[in-house]
Amino acid sequence: MMDTNGKVAFVTGAASGIGLGMTRAFARAGMQVMMADIERAPLTAAAEGLRGEGAHVETVVCDVSERASVRAAATATLDAFGKVHVVCNNAGVTSGGLIEDCTEDDWNWVIGVNFLGVLHGCEAFVPHIKRHGEGGHIVNTSSMAGLLGGMPAWGPYNSTKFAVVGLTEVLRQEGREGGFGASVLCPGGVNTQIFEAPRNRPARFGPQASVVADNISVDDLKKGLDPDIVGRLVLEAIHANRLYIFTDPRFRSMVERRHEKILADFEWAAQSAALVESGAPGSVRPA
Repeated sequence: MMDTNGKVAFVTGAASGIGLGMTRAFARAGMQVMMADIERAPLTAAAEGLRGEGAHVETVVCDVSERASVRAAATATLDAFGKVHVVCNNAGVTSGGLIEDCTEDDWNWVIGVNFLGVLHGCEAFVPHIKRHGEGGHIVNTSSMAGLLGGMPAWGPYNSTKFAVVGLTEVLRQEGREGGFGASVLCPGGVNTQIFEAPRNRPARFGPQASVVADNISVDDLKKGLDPDIVGRLVLEAIHANRLYIFTDPRFRSMVERRHEKILADFEWAAQSAALVESGAPGSVRPA
């Protein structure tokens, strides 16, 4: 999707952090933006600030973990702007702790926002983008944790971020026939307020039982990339129709090491006694 000027975007988690950075970048590029967030006051304040800069934005309160809430937000967006071209399923939360420390409610909350929230956004908007036939782009926010994993005490977060990568890769292929693109945003350290997310945890998920994983601190995040830079990067990636959007190229070596481990286990499997002795396809008897 090369030309975004005059087009319409929908962004979740838009009151702060990466969502606000994307909204600002889109607005400065001539787009109209529906800003969605679960927290009304910060959302209203953020929108007022952007309007002061000349941005054409509207707001809608939305709990992405509820399908009905996302569909209502989609209806509000269409009522306000008529069409939607770019959808950024960006809202995210984190809850940490060892596997035995995380309750079912903790898992359900993180899954509800980080994965189902993305799915709900795709379900609500993709059919519309296909109907209007003007092209479009979906950006789903994952994390480097969705490609690397392996961080102790981050089970719910990492699991959902891997799921977002898988969903987006499927969506990318479906978009080839449907006339839209899809990207997965995999940020490294970004200066966001994600550790404050539990304050907006809906009552139906119960009280927070596990602790927010503490091997990355609030101070660490404050040293991260400016969300406005991420917003500009996302807009550039939409224009270039990139599948993966990385904010920190230094992670490349870690991804390479992970894939080396995967390939090494393929080599081991090919020479394993169980496969070799059964004559399984692809097995190789050791020399």
